[in-house]
Amino acid sequence: MAMMPRMELRQGQSLVMTPQLLQAIKLLQLSHLELQTFVEGELERNPLLERDEAADYPALANGGDGPLAADAESFARAESLNSQEGMENRLGTGLDNVFQGEQPSIARLDTRGADSLPIIGGAYGGSGGSFEDSPDGFESGLTREASLHEHLSAQLDLAVRDAPRRLIGAHLIDAIDDCGYLCEPLQEMAERLGVPQARVEDVLAIVQGFDPSGVGARDVRECLSIQLRDRDRFDPAMQALVANLHLVAKRDFAGLKRICGVDDEDIADMVAEIRRLDPKPGRSYGGASAETVVPDVFIRAAPDGSWLVDLNPDTLPRVLINQTYHARVSKAARNDEDKAFIAECLQTANWLTRSLEQRARTILKVASEIVRQQDGFFAHGVEHLRPLNLKTVADAIGMHESTVSRVTSNKYLTCSRGVFEMKYFFSAAIAATGYGDAHSAEAVRFRIRQMIDDEPPAAVLSDDAIVARLKAGGIDIARRTVAKYRESLRIPSSMERRREKVAMAMGNAR
Repeated sequence: MAMMPRMELRQGQSLVMTPQLLQAIKLLQLSHLELQTFVEGELERNPLLERDEAADYPALANGGDGPLAADAESFARAESLNSQEGMENRLGTGLDNVFQGEQPSIARLDTRGADSLPIIGGAYGGSGGSFEDSPDGFESGLTREASLHEHLSAQLDLAVRDAPRRLIGAHLIDAIDDCGYLCEPLQEMAERLGVPQARVEDVLAIVQGFDPSGVGARDVRECLSIQLRDRDRFDPAMQALVANLHLVAKRDFAGLKRICGVDDEDIADMVAEIRRLDPKPGRSYGGASAETVVPDVFIRAAPDGSWLVDLNPDTLPRVLINQTYHARVSKAARNDEDKAFIAECLQTANWLTRSLEQRARTILKVASEIVRQQDGFFAHGVEHLRPLNLKTVADAIGMHESTVSRVTSNKYLTCSRGVFEMKYFFSAAIAATGYGDAHSAEAVRFRIRQMIDDEPPAAVLSDDAIVARLKAGGIDIARRTVAKYRESLRIPSSMERRREKVAMAMGNAR
């Protein structure tokens, strides 16, 4: 067969991941804090973008052909490519041709009909914040709690006057973490400072006498020992108990009585004393402030029995393109480089605004389907949670599983039952006995915890007994699965629970 060059014409289909598409995919899985950081960076880089502080998205009302219905058709083009590609980073949004100008809004879900579609019936909006909006003014944000290091440093200034020892004490305080424990070995610190280790130990003894009691300890045993000494409760029996904390964790009270040489009443008092101590004394002082989870979606019950799904406007950055400024700088551009820069800024700004709109619509769409699938949870509680996977939601709303996975990552919704991560509602299925419907794994965990919480001290349930009760309730589950769920809930074994409840009953009887 002769070899020769030739030209062939072939036709095929492929997915090209442009930088804009990659950006849109990235925005889907960002939390609202990460999204705000990203948008702030774009506002600094792009002169055509500006923050829309008083944006209020227009209300949409139609009979079912609104954004949620329109998205199914526009997403179908990208989803057809998803079905042909087997890679994890497949695109499920079709952001190149789906921006029809719709804005996210409130989805009204009528749970009385299984086939009912969300009806758009409201709007969301928000306004920018300012210091004037705060009732307490700007000064209210100037105060804060003293940190643990500041609290200890103030005591060090009063307790130590010798400059070398004060320097050692400052290094010791710097090596104490937020829980109050010394993180650096004394030998390494002594070598770094060029002083004898005994001198560092002397200063550490002074620091361990500071408030809060137990600070500067090197492990839990030393922390509890310091607190017991301050309470004048560190007798030989208590020393033996602190040296065998692993038996306390196992609730092996028989072994503890033998080691400490005390009776049932004394061991119950000693264990109660240990539990009143603080194993992390530094937590009571200002460290890193606790971050409050801000939900992305609000779920509210309507008077007619349906559910209202509303996006949280505070988690949606709103930006717009300054067309007036663009027209002015376009006229002033004199060379090709300036014109190319302005064109690139305009293209980037358009894609960012569209990607933000698409992200909001997609979150609303996924949240609406989750509420539709898990309406029993919102109405009656965890025991009515149904098995659900990404494919079920993706098929219902015409998207790809990867898109649903990205949308539900780092997103939260709030309802009358609390704040939940969106992934909480995706749970594995536990088979039912007979021909009943499958049960959610999360609902089964809830039932296991309820059984254990209600068990009397004289009849602690073993894993086999829990299996028998669950099967009587229509749940087909193996013993190893019950043990796995119990351990995931941090519930001790039946033997350890029996020991603990007997000890508590004896303490209450006295």
